[in-house]
Amino acid sequence: MPKILVVPGDGIGVEVTEISVSILKTVGEKSGIEFTLESDLLGGCSIDAHGVPVTEEAIEKAKKSDAVLLGAVGGPKWENLEHHLKPERGLLELRKQLDTFANLRPAVVYAALADASTLKREVVEGVDIMVVRELTSGIYFGHPRGAEQLGEEESKAFNTLSYTTSEIERVAKMAFEIARKRRNKVTSIDKSNVLESMVLWRDTVTELHDRHFSDVTLEHLYVDNAAMQLIRRPADFDVMLAGNMFGDIISDEAAQLTGSLGMLPSASVGNKGAIYEPVHGSAPDIAGQGIANPIASILSMAMMLRYSFDMDGAATQVEEAVRKVLDDGYRTSDIHEEGKTRVGTEEMGSLILGEL
Repeated sequence: MPKILVVPGDGIGVEVTEISVSILKTVGEKSGIEFTLESDLLGGCSIDAHGVPVTEEAIEKAKKSDAVLLGAVGGPKWENLEHHLKPERGLLELRKQLDTFANLRPAVVYAALADASTLKREVVEGVDIMVVRELTSGIYFGHPRGAEQLGEEESKAFNTLSYTTSEIERVAKMAFEIARKRRNKVTSIDKSNVLESMVLWRDTVTELHDRHFSDVTLEHLYVDNAAMQLIRRPADFDVMLAGNMFGDIISDEAAQLTGSLGMLPSASVGNKGAIYEPVHGSAPDIAGQGIANPIASILSMAMMLRYSFDMDGAATQVEEAVRKVLDDGYRTSDIHEEGKTRVGTEEMGSLILGEL
C-alpha cells in the first residue's frame, strides 16, 4: 500500500495540491490501489505554526513515506527572517534528510501551447526533454568556501567545485535508466576542456555507459555549446545529464522553451525517498483567488506514479488527459490566449478528472 506525505505548503500550493490529490485518488480507484495519505506543514505555514520551516516530526513522516507530494513554499511575509529560518530552508532540509541527489525537470512543449514559447513554433514543436541534475554535491556544497578581507580595499570570495566517482555514478545511472523508458539517449554536459572535476565527470559517465548502458546512445557536450544547441535544436534532446550548477542553468533554459512555469513539474529523488513538486512558486499575489494553474502539480503527481510506484500506464493516462484538455482549448489565466476558454483552478482540475 503506497504511503504518501502530502505537504501543500504556502500560497497557491494549497489549492493546486488539493486538485492533484483528488486526481490521485481517482487513479487509485481505477487501478485498484489504495494510497495511504498523511499531511504536514513545511515552509511559511510551519514557521507560523511551529516557529521553524520544518519540524522533526514532519521529517520523520517523510522518511517513513514512499514519496512526498509538495505544493510550494515561501512568500514576502517571511522574507525578512534570518537565513536559517526562511521557508526555503525547510525544503533544503527535507532534501538533505531524504538524500535526494537527483533533480528531474521535464520540459514538454504541448502542441496546443507551442505559440506560447518565445521561440518559433517550428523550433519548439515536439520538444520533450528530461533534465537530470545532480542536486547535493558540486560547487553549491563544496568545501572550502567563504570570503576573506585581503586589505582595506581588496576582498576575496571562493567556492569549491568537486565531485567523487560515486556521486557522479549514482546520478548518471539514474539518467541512463530514465532514458531507457524514453527515447534511449543521454546528453552529458560538462566543461572537461577547462575543469579537472569535469574530466572526472566525463570519464565516469563514459565508463558507466560502456559497462552497463551501451544500449543507450550517449553524447557529450560542453556546457556553453549545450546552452546554444538547446535553443538551436531543442527537439533533438532526450535526457540531459548535468552537475549541480550546470543543471541549474540548463533546466531553467529548457523550462523557458515551454512558455509557462505553471506547466512544469519536477522531482527530487534519491535512495531514501522522493519529493515531487511543481516548479512554480507560491504566488501569494493570486493565492485564494481560484485562478492558479494546477497542471504543474498534477504532472508532478504523474511523475510520482511513474518514478516512485512504477505506474507508467497510470502516469501516461494523466499526462494524456492534460494534453486532451489543452487541445480542447481550455486555459487558466497564465496560459490564456484569445479564442480559448478561460477556466479557474477547480474547473481545470475537473476537466482533467473528466478525461480520466
